[in-house]
Amino acid sequence: MGGKIGDLEAEKHVRYIVSVEKRRDDFESVVTEHLRMNGAYWGLTALDLLGKLEVVDQDEVVSWIMECQHESGGFGGNVGHDPHVVHTLSAVQVLALFDKLNVLDADKVSNCILGTYNITGLQNEDGSFSGDSWGEIDTRFTYIAICCLSILQCLGKINVEKAVNYVVSCKNVDGGFGCTPGAESHAGQIFCCVGALALMGSLHHVDKDLLGWWLCERQVKSGGLNGRPEKLPDVCYSWWVLSSLIMIDRAHWIDKNKLIKFIIDCQDRENGGISDRPDDAVDVFHTYFGVAGLSLLEYPGLKPIDPAYALPVDVVNRIFFSRR
Repeated sequence: MGGKIGDLEAEKHVRYIVSVEKRRDDFESVVTEHLRMNGAYWGLTALDLLGKLEVVDQDEVVSWIMECQHESGGFGGNVGHDPHVVHTLSAVQVLALFDKLNVLDADKVSNCILGTYNITGLQNEDGSFSGDSWGEIDTRFTYIAICCLSILQCLGKINVEKAVNYVVSCKNVDGGFGCTPGAESHAGQIFCCVGALALMGSLHHVDKDLLGWWLCERQVKSGGLNGRPEKLPDVCYSWWVLSSLIMIDRAHWIDKNKLIKFIIDCQDRENGGISDRPDDAVDVFHTYFGVAGLSLLEYPGLKPIDPAYALPVDVVNRIFFSRR
């Protein structure tokens, strides 16, 4: 695979990610306070892929995460915030990074997702999942619930057949998937649906050639990938599109070297961080997805990442294959 480790400003990205956590009083930090759990997942996973997870205080992070747990078992985006299945998965993923899943009561967390306490992530009668007690339904929440339960090794607690059937009902004639049945195909939703089906052992429901064609058509002249036809490329789709292509064994249908160049060109070479497109402002979201995309592309010096769990491969192996 093309690319040299010298092209990736790895050390500057590490310093940038660490600096984001320290700037708690600036405007960007204040307006994203409710997303801090997701930000922790993005930043810490990027650090792990860069081989630098040790630069953060593990005990401090784990302590803060547990402060974000609601009495229902779910996690909020920050201390004092309402629980949501999105933040719950991020909390579980970060604890997995640190090999600290043992601090969780897996039954309590999974019961929250299952709706035992009538809070967050209920599986509905049609097999779909809601994100929280307010009842919004989206295939994102299906993937998130499935991924979280799988990491906790509690997947057998849900009606998997109904979950699979609901995801399949969101498939479109172009081979893609939307957020609900009949909704427009979108690369982010495709990742969620393909990822959920992969984790449930049901990828046979995907028309791999048709979907592979739709996904590879997302690559534009600059080498970047977009999320829908006629949209601008964005570094984050380096993850959503490429991970989906890998899961259906069609990644060879895009020009990987051009995609690497696009991601590298989106770096802030002076201060670190990666943006959505070249010369735009950087953020931790795109920094993570840029690094994760390069990992999928087997960029030298990066740890490999699992395309379904969105965690480093060694972390996933530790969850499922290590002896306790």
